[in-house]
Amino acid sequence: MSKIRKVRYSYLPQQFYDPNLIFKEMEKTVRRGDFTLGQAVDEFEKNFQNLLGVKHAIGVNSGTDALKVGLNALGVGYGDEVITVANTFVSTVGAINEVGATPVLVDCDENFCINVDNIEKAITSKTKALFPVHLTGAMPDMNKIKEIANYHNLKIIEDACQSILASFDGINAGNWGDVAGFSMHPLKNLNVWGDGGVVVTNNDELAEKVRLLRNNGIKNRDEVEILGYNTRLDTIQAVVGNWLMPNAKEASKQRIENAAFYDAALKDIPQISVPYRPDNLRQVYHIYQVCAENRDQCVEYCNERGVEIKVHYPIPLYRQKALAFLGHKLGDYPIAERHSQEVMSLPVDQYISKEEQALTIETVKDFYATH
Repeated sequence: MSKIRKVRYSYLPQQFYDPNLIFKEMEKTVRRGDFTLGQAVDEFEKNFQNLLGVKHAIGVNSGTDALKVGLNALGVGYGDEVITVANTFVSTVGAINEVGATPVLVDCDENFCINVDNIEKAITSKTKALFPVHLTGAMPDMNKIKEIANYHNLKIIEDACQSILASFDGINAGNWGDVAGFSMHPLKNLNVWGDGGVVVTNNDELAEKVRLLRNNGIKNRDEVEILGYNTRLDTIQAVVGNWLMPNAKEASKQRIENAAFYDAALKDIPQISVPYRPDNLRQVYHIYQVCAENRDQCVEYCNERGVEIKVHYPIPLYRQKALAFLGHKLGDYPIAERHSQEVMSLPVDQYISKEEQALTIETVKDFYATH
């Protein structure tokens, strides 16, 4: 039996238990008065480019803004349709809506990503882009998505907000699409102290447009090239990102190791279904999800005993009030619907101990042994 009796879900108090080193770096920024697109932002963008092997990384205010700016840079707007997955977080369709386009949803597969076999059925004369979501740190078959996009002359924007350092066929997320958006929300694998995001691309023209869009379309101090947004990455947040960047690869490795530990133990529980792990996918486990019988009761049982387990997401996006205008109904996306009733998320971050993982597994097993 484990000596530890509680397992937290959020690791932020551990990650930032001693923020003084970050404060010292921030002090340099304050003394320079370097608050808007400052030196730390330039450094962060170069570091992020090197981390992912992309040509351009442009810091913006949030992951949502990264997606919105990316869509705008691709020319997606009113009258266009954008195909994405039915089980994503609201920011994906929110970004599509904000540029005036219409989200067209496709069901997911058992690995929580878009079912690529259903994409072509959703393409119409109005389709402008494919918008795969690398949910939980997994990725769909990007080779097939590129084939479909090339055949139909469509753009690809990756929602890579949850997938820093994920890869498919050895190619990092962010390098498959025309453009991609990443998030640095506090609970992401590479995070900051508030909101932050990054747009990445290997296209020089798109990068130039993104840099204009994120800063009100300003070309220089006196010239406005296009109408854009005010969505710059804060220099102070870039300081935090730079401080954490050297540990990003190790953090991903640890999450993968922790997920394998869970997989080995949970696969022997008949009531638990562990997703298929393709050999050509490097999944980085922003979230570790499994499908569970009597999910709600299991989650309640674990939480009552001090083992924090979450659900992402109990109400499918297409059944939310905000998306009622799309006219979807129960049964339209059966896999996403089933996942909303079965999936639960176990703490998998780089700071969790094997003892804490063992207690999590023990508590789940206890539930099914007694229910």
